[in-house]
Amino acid sequence: MLRLNRMTDYGIVVLGALAHRRGKFVATASLAELTGINQPTVAKVAKLLLGAALVDTQRGANGGYRLALPAEDVSLVRIIESIEGPIAVNDCVDGAQDPCAVANCCFMSGTWNKVNAHVRSALEQMSLADLIDPTQLFPIVLDGDYMDPPLHSPLSRVDREDKPHGRNHPDN
Repeated sequence: MLRLNRMTDYGIVVLGALAHRRGKFVATASLAELTGINQPTVAKVAKLLLGAALVDTQRGANGGYRLALPAEDVSLVRIIESIEGPIAVNDCVDGAQDPCAVANCCFMSGTWNKVNAHVRSALEQMSLADLIDPTQLFPIVLDGDYMDPPLHSPLSRVDREDKPHGRNHPDN
């Protein structure tokens, strides 16, 4: 199973909180309150994100951290690699932290590089904005808009007041 570590999850949450503050500096204590992550952990994550140039920092009474780039320009790959290092689905890919001991005689070694490239590409296409914008995940239906349910939905068409409905209606 591919799994991001907890610090990466925290990094995404911290970056999301900063993105919602739209360029304002936010102190680690405030970030801890906003995110529910303890302050020492927020400070540790923020330092990692600062090292990757994902956040800026400012000292002083109005200091703290802010997102260094627009959320649309922060790829999920960049976030992950800022905290976990290079993406490697296993030890058989080029650039893995602990290279595979049998890679030179394994018939799978070249295949894993292709798999890793596809995973990395998919993560590169996702931005922080995609992760934090609920309208991207759950589009809002405005008044007057009508959406058919999915084809395999157990629900029938949404009843509309401007259309006759029900088996006891005279037109049915």
